[in-house]
Amino acid sequence: QTSCLQYLDARNTPLLDASAPFVARALRISSSLVVLHLENTGLSGRPLMLLATALKMNLTLRELYLADNKLNGLQDSAQLGNLLKFNGSLHILDLRNNHLLDSGLAYICEGLKEQRSGLLTLVLWNNQLTHTGMAYLGMTLPHTQSLETLNLGHNPIGNEGVRNLKNGLIGNRSVLRLGLASTKITCEGAVAVAEFIAESPRLLRLDVRENEIKTGGLMALSLALKVNHSLLRLDLDREPKKEAVKSFLETQRALLAEIQNGCKRNFILAKEREEKEQQQQLQQSPSMPDISLTETPEEEPAGSDPAPEHGDEPEATAENGNAPTPPMPEDEEDGDSASSESSSDTDEDVGKDSRDSQRPIPPESRDPGASPGGERRISVSSPGRGRKVFVVTRVEAIPEGSGGDVPAGRENGAVVVPELLNGLKTDFARALPESAPENPGKIGSWAAEHELSCSKNEQELEKLLLEASQDSGSESL
Repeated sequence: QTSCLQYLDARNTPLLDASAPFVARALRISSSLVVLHLENTGLSGRPLMLLATALKMNLTLRELYLADNKLNGLQDSAQLGNLLKFNGSLHILDLRNNHLLDSGLAYICEGLKEQRSGLLTLVLWNNQLTHTGMAYLGMTLPHTQSLETLNLGHNPIGNEGVRNLKNGLIGNRSVLRLGLASTKITCEGAVAVAEFIAESPRLLRLDVRENEIKTGGLMALSLALKVNHSLLRLDLDREPKKEAVKSFLETQRALLAEIQNGCKRNFILAKEREEKEQQQQLQQSPSMPDISLTETPEEEPAGSDPAPEHGDEPEATAENGNAPTPPMPEDEEDGDSASSESSSDTDEDVGKDSRDSQRPIPPESRDPGASPGGERRISVSSPGRGRKVFVVTRVEAIPEGSGGDVPAGRENGAVVVPELLNGLKTDFARALPESAPENPGKIGSWAAEHELSCSKNEQELEKLLLEASQDSGSESL
């Protein structure tokens, strides 16, 4: 009645006729048991019948170990065949060291035909199976779609048994691991095994140790590995088999080395395929650079000033010695010569780095008549094509008749823009007309032209331009 028991090891514990019904009832209603070991418990006869009947309705058990129970090839094998017909949840069935014989294998094969997505591992080690039983198994294997591991070791199968099994293995396409250790096969049987290896696209491991495979069989296996790209492990005896011709011993060692190298090559290829599949999966998923390209940068809110402690990117590049991109609608391709169409160039200094016009004016080049009191600085520029650019740095005091204090951000009724939106810091300020919006962040190249065309300050601007032309010798861009 427990709901947490998953592993039960009852090996070497006799399961008598009196206790078998209670075990069978527990397995019928159990919803948690996954692994059950019942090796050497005397299951042959009625206890196995009760166990198999209960497991037909059990959907949770995955591994069943019934080794060393002297199971016979008649009634016991028939019960196991019925179990495989109705139970599709069992993954491992270990029947090693019993007496199933070829007749018992026929019953088990009848149950294997019904397995579609259940049994993964079947161990028939040491059950006195011969070539006759391999004929039954060879006809059954093409119908099994889930079996991945088949261990037939220590059965006197012989070369004929391997030939009976070969066609069934080729038509199976699901077996990944095959055990044929100590099955009395020779070079003739190794040739049949090599034919299966050459035809198999999925086989991972093959065990043919403790057999009389000599030079001819090793040569067939080596040739098969040259066309097989899936086999990762081929277990062979380390020492060469004795032959009449002594030179064949060296040939056997060379063939063993070739087989080992073939398995290593397949292992490297398998790893490369796995890495390639992982790369393809990564390429199918969106990568960080792809995401960043699709994102649109957030625009700086209009009128917001950049943080002075971080600085602007163009100014940082100017400090590093790299000329920033000029904030003009048309960029110059040649940095050494400047076109007369660019409004950032002057007649006196052709080809001068445009960043010089963006640096603050040093204190010694400022107007000596300017006082740092309550005065403010204004800049007037003429962005005309092919004409001289005048930069007026003139400090004008606030007129006495202005009617009171000038509100913050204004001078003489005009809006003063402390910084430009293009990211370049400057100490110059532009005076906008009264009709300019309260948010000074959204201004473009039209602002300077609008300043000159403003009728309200026309006379004052003409005066300032005249004074600037006279002082142009001492002023620099």
